[in-house]
Amino acid sequence: MIPMTMIGKVRRMFHRQDKSVREIARLTSLSRNTIRKYLKDEVPQEPKYERGVGATKLTPFHDGLIEALVVDAHRPRKERRRTWTLFEQIRAAGYEGCYSRVTDFIRAWRCAEGKSISTNAFVPLRYELGEAFQFDWSEEGLVIGGMYRKLQVAHTKLCASRAFWLTAYFSQGHEMLFDAHTRAFEALGGVARRGIYDNMKTAVDKVPRKGKGRLVNERFAVMCSHYLFEPDFCNVASGWEYGVVKKMSRCLLMTLYYLSG
Repeated sequence: MIPMTMIGKVRRMFHRQDKSVREIARLTSLSRNTIRKYLKDEVPQEPKYERGVGATKLTPFHDGLIEALVVDAHRPRKERRRTWTLFEQIRAAGYEGCYSRVTDFIRAWRCAEGKSISTNAFVPLRYELGEAFQFDWSEEGLVIGGMYRKLQVAHTKLCASRAFWLTAYFSQGHEMLFDAHTRAFEALGGVARRGIYDNMKTAVDKVPRKGKGRLVNERFAVMCSHYLFEPDFCNVASGWEYGVVKKMSRCLLMTLYYLSG
């Protein structure tokens, strides 16, 4: 089953970058029939549940391999053990399976933990027109009809022009998240190629300890694929990466007070 993030990437390559089905197949290693299938759907469907893989000969040795990989991750690159060395160690401990299963497990673990992603990556604060927008929530207090209410306000701001759109709700659920994006895109006149987000729970199901790899919420991924933009998430506790959206509170309060009279 192809993850929703890959479907979104395929749709962006076709609709945004004007790549042919043959080029996409070469770049993604997907079959042309599979690519045509997901390009044919106007609204991408959320992937269905897939039963987990059962136990294998390598399962009893997972904990030992993970412990060794964690230790090696803190060593200089030249001092880390090779995959073959780890394979020899678990084989001496009783593993009777093949070498390729060990390599697949180690590769998947490193990808899931973000070990292959450089920790020096950063989000630039200078942008081209149409390159990116930023989205975030804030909690604001406002007197409505003589009663004090707390509102959850969605901020959507274009990174290049600084044009923004605010939408207020009583909660931050998925329905409000999707509605805020729809209203902002309609008001701003289009959709940028990339969206920059904090690690909000309605978009990210799990954040790794290191790196920028994210387990993205499937409903959020469907929305990104539908609007053909690529989501980009900041590192944890790295507010300087987020830039201009965090500075919108004063402008927000002035706007709300103005609208409330």
